[in-house]
Amino acid sequence: MSTFSFDGDDVTAVHGQSIGAALLAAGHRSLRTTRHDGAPRGLFCGIGICFDCLVVVNGRPGLRACVTEARDGDVVETQEGTGRDHLAC
Repeated sequence: MSTFSFDGDDVTAVHGQSIGAALLAAGHRSLRTTRHDGAPRGLFCGIGICFDCLVVVNGRPGLRACVTEARDGDVVETQEGTGRDHLAC
């Protein structure tokens, strides 16, 4: 078992489980918002083909929750838009 945080809440995952699967099991359905209208998005395909489940992991935006393994101590956050707003000039 491992524990990571998602927007400040502790989430438990079994060894080898993806962040997306652990979040879904914990009742979290919305993982990011769209860049234009802020619409919520979550798991869609579950196999890494689409980009609906993008999250920020340890400060790195744009990771697909469905194929990123949950690791003990990770800090996972909801991604807003492209997740790169801090890079805008």
